[in-house]
Amino acid sequence: MVFIDGSVVNVALPSIQAALDAPVSQAQWIVNAYALTLGALILVGGAAGDRFGRRRVCIAGILLFTAASVWCGLAANSSMLIAARAAQGVGGALLVPSSLAIISASFPERQRGRAIGTWAGASALTTALGPIAGGWLVDTLSWRAIFFVNVPLAIIAWLLAVRWVPESRNESAAGVDWIGGLLAVAGLGLLAYGLTAASSAGWTQLPVLGSLFGAGFVLFMLLWWEARAAAPMLPLGLFRSATFSGANAITLLLYFAFTGVLFFLPFDLIDIRGYSAAGAGAAFLPLSLIMGGLSRWSGGLTERYGARALLVAGSVVVAAGLALFAIPVPAGSYWSTVFPGMMIWGFGMSLSVAPLTTTVMRSAGDRYAGAASGINNATARVAGLLAVALLGVLAQGIFRTALDQRLQALHTPVAIRQALQPEIGKLAEAQVPPQTDSADRPALRRALNDAFVYSFRMTTLIAAAAALLSALCAWLTIDRESAL
Repeated sequence: MVFIDGSVVNVALPSIQAALDAPVSQAQWIVNAYALTLGALILVGGAAGDRFGRRRVCIAGILLFTAASVWCGLAANSSMLIAARAAQGVGGALLVPSSLAIISASFPERQRGRAIGTWAGASALTTALGPIAGGWLVDTLSWRAIFFVNVPLAIIAWLLAVRWVPESRNESAAGVDWIGGLLAVAGLGLLAYGLTAASSAGWTQLPVLGSLFGAGFVLFMLLWWEARAAAPMLPLGLFRSATFSGANAITLLLYFAFTGVLFFLPFDLIDIRGYSAAGAGAAFLPLSLIMGGLSRWSGGLTERYGARALLVAGSVVVAAGLALFAIPVPAGSYWSTVFPGMMIWGFGMSLSVAPLTTTVMRSAGDRYAGAASGINNATARVAGLLAVALLGVLAQGIFRTALDQRLQALHTPVAIRQALQPEIGKLAEAQVPPQTDSADRPALRRALNDAFVYSFRMTTLIAAAAALLSALCAWLTIDRESAL
């Protein structure tokens, strides 16, 4: 449920934007409200599982996540949907670290790599299945159905947890760091708001500068508090391990690239290439199948060859797959334009996810299983939050510049240019002003589409560069011996 809802919304965003009349900034928050609370509070969730029992916290997360999903499905406007998505993230923050910590506590060291590989494969598969399920539900029923589908899933998950999941806890765990959780939510929230607002208000405006400086101060206070708290949610001592720190840096870069492209690609498929929502979701099927099918195999390779080589190779392959989406190609079938990038992208992620998770858990040890899984999952969610916010700013800036160049070449009247300014914030959903002469409308439509395609290619190349940086980070930080 948690991983599906991290990506299911993406392919439904064009429909949600149209139904709720939401600009891109609100669409970003529909994604980021979930990532914010999930990323900031997943550390609290890990600590709560260690302290109160991982199965108990997992079940509490299921119940909260389900209630928030129903709220999402009933949302009457974008503000209500954003609030409900934030509540979903809180439920997810209880679920994810508990599930991984349960696995770590249930398997001996020699079997843990394959077990974690299975967990990573399931999480990767459901993340990639999100767009497929979302597209089918949007076209068949409504965008609201992508949230209501969590109800039967939650019933199954609750029954499984009650019947078969063993209880486990860290008997020496002191408490839950609620203050640290609140500081994390405030700091990351201010950062996301500042980055999102910069796309429309500009970097020099007081609300933007105030949010960014405020974020820096609050995040500094978070580190100050964590260094002094009796039971910190973020045990800073874990970062003394170069392998643990490096693995989380790789996670940040790799999931920045993954989530950034996952956010923008459906707009390209639906609004530019003319796919239906279901067709856009089905376009992700190779990515889903490869990530789900090969992650367990990759977990076995980790036991045999170590994580370092797999992380370097996997990140490079991811970068190559993403770069293919940025290469201009003539209009053609799915198999010649989208399929190759999906295949390579999926293979690279399948090489990376299981060894990355295994490296994090092994470098932290059994005692900090909950905290380590929380930190790593928080890093992945924060990476997604930053990708959507930061790449959204860059995409709108590139879109504005590219559109201005095309409007100048068309000698577009000033009145039409001014009418187009409010549309810039919608990117691929931007519409030709109604007062435009019918003879000029096709040219303006092409200008809008071409400007978005250019901005999409540039942001995709930035994402590919982040994946390459993750490969370099793996080469420099993952110790050869400890990775085996």
